[in-house]
Amino acid sequence: MVLKLGIPAGSLQEATFELFKKSGYNISVQPRSYVPVIDDDEIECLLIRAQEMARYVAGGALDAGLTGYDWIVETNSDVKEIAELRFSKVSRRPVRWVLCVPEDSPIQTVQDLQGKHIATEGVGLTTQFLAKHGVTAHVEFSWGATEVKPPKLADAIVEVTETGSSLKANKLRIVAEVLQSTTRFIANHDSYKDDWKRQKIDDIVLMLRATMAAEGKAGLMMNVPKAKLNEVIALLPALQNPTISNLSSGDWCDVSTIIEENAVRKLVPQLKAAGACGIVEFPISKIIE
Repeated sequence: MVLKLGIPAGSLQEATFELFKKSGYNISVQPRSYVPVIDDDEIECLLIRAQEMARYVAGGALDAGLTGYDWIVETNSDVKEIAELRFSKVSRRPVRWVLCVPEDSPIQTVQDLQGKHIATEGVGLTTQFLAKHGVTAHVEFSWGATEVKPPKLADAIVEVTETGSSLKANKLRIVAEVLQSTTRFIANHDSYKDDWKRQKIDDIVLMLRATMAAEGKAGLMMNVPKAKLNEVIALLPALQNPTISNLSSGDWCDVSTIIEENAVRKLVPQLKAAGACGIVEFPISKIIE
């Protein structure tokens, strides 16, 4: 049996490949090919644009896939959301769909858009947003370069942003946030009812989550005199309670813990001053809770 898995093509592609690689799955693809090779004979990958992923998963052409929550809403696709995976091409922050107008526009609120023209790639999610506010406007699909369309081609736009830098560069002002979106691992309802496919999907998601949980974390091991143990433990901002093991010498113990990687440089001198020695930092690739 094979699991048909959709990998998002485009801006999320490399970030997805990297996440899978860190999770133990090596994916590669030849130039101009849409059929990646993965080192798991039980998985068959296909590169699909994130905008279309939910529709193909809902229809059963794919058993599972990764796409943004925004495209699930946009296509109104009936899929099973297995996990939220907070990663993107820039950061782990959610991307934001925002309603924007030129800086000097008289439009100040969503209600001011009644009867106006709005350009966006997210026609469905924009229409849904306006309906919630009791506003009817002309929402037109934008094929690209949406930021340059106001004020000559549209009164406003709804555009996705991570940093806001492109909006500022085009002298646009945010009127309202339409939607926040993160990457989701989704599955076809019927596929997820199949025992084998459900287990395969859950195994993949487990490893992806474990990899993401380990990002920015480091492990520390050290030897500590028992007389100094409480003082050392008080310094540790542990992910969980530190592991303490007795050493062959009855007066010493071994302490290991997981901390934020950026805290290591400050913490290690404090631990040494408190009596710890033989301090070893080691990388953390996965944390399975």
